[in-house]
Amino acid sequence: MSEEKQGKEPEGVEDVIGELDELASKNDEVRVGDVLDDFGRRSFGPFIMIFALIEITPLGAVPGVPSALAAIIALVAVQMLFGKDHIWMPEFIQQRAVESKKLHKAIGKMRGVAHWLDEHSRDRLDGLTKGVWIKVAAVAILVLCATVPPLEVLPFASSGPMIAIAAIGLALIVRDGLVMLAALLLAVAAVGGGTYYYYTSDEEEGSSEGMALISAPAEHSHA
Repeated sequence: MSEEKQGKEPEGVEDVIGELDELASKNDEVRVGDVLDDFGRRSFGPFIMIFALIEITPLGAVPGVPSALAAIIALVAVQMLFGKDHIWMPEFIQQRAVESKKLHKAIGKMRGVAHWLDEHSRDRLDGLTKGVWIKVAAVAILVLCATVPPLEVLPFASSGPMIAIAAIGLALIVRDGLVMLAALLLAVAAVGGGTYYYYTSDEEEGSSEGMALISAPAEHSHA
């Protein structure tokens, strides 16, 4: 990738996934370090959004992937919280990779959504995407990431927090304060909804087990 392109900030979601697709076309696999080299030195928004969106694709259905992505995003959010101007990742995380073929397929599924998001976001109330609001966004991302591992055991549940994280990344990319406000409201809804879903699922499992224990003695008595 040319220095000129690396120095240019992406202006929307389509720019971000286009660059990611270009990375995937160059090698058989794409490492976290490759994405970091392409986006990490310029801004936090693209890096956050890419890994959140990957979780929403079929790649996110692989056991352990949502939690791994959440850990990477959380590490970025900590650096946002402390005002770092670029992203640092330990070498063992930078070496984690995904097959380019799978990444191409995932990007293909994201293009329609990316176009719609770019059509409906613009430079509005950009004060809500910098300063103290960066720290507010970072705290929200950390809370959302913390909910992913327990939700991963429930079908599709971990996608809720990741959608909210992707929305925060989008707000940072397009510098849209209204999108940031919507993303933070979505984060509250994702945490609340995920918590409710998790605990009600536990209750339903407990109820099912209880019914099984009750029915077992009944069957023996008929015998």
